[in-house]
Amino acid sequence: MTKSVATVTDVTFAREVLDAGLPVLVEFTAAWCPPCKMIEPVLDELAREEAGRMSIVKLDVDANPQTTADYAVLSMPTLMLFRDGIPVRTVVGARSKRRLLDDLAGAL
Repeated sequence: MTKSVATVTDVTFAREVLDAGLPVLVEFTAAWCPPCKMIEPVLDELAREEAGRMSIVKLDVDANPQTTADYAVLSMPTLMLFRDGIPVRTVVGARSKRRLLDDLAGAL
């Protein structure tokens, strides 16, 4: 089975992200967001390639207002890397795979 981007919710966020053993990259996304759709293939590819090093999940901001508010997410997509339950890097906007890896390199 190929690893892909899982979906988290307000209910599952703590278990899937904050309590995870590996770093977790969370995409705060929305169905109406064109840049979010643009970055989906990049995140799918990274989820497969980085399966042993980090997990990648997405959270729909419209359906999960509590987590969105908890992390003061205002723009989509916002990509937030969590390590040991703490957000260690935040990147806003769609980007290429290479640029995203460069942006996350020091935090992984």
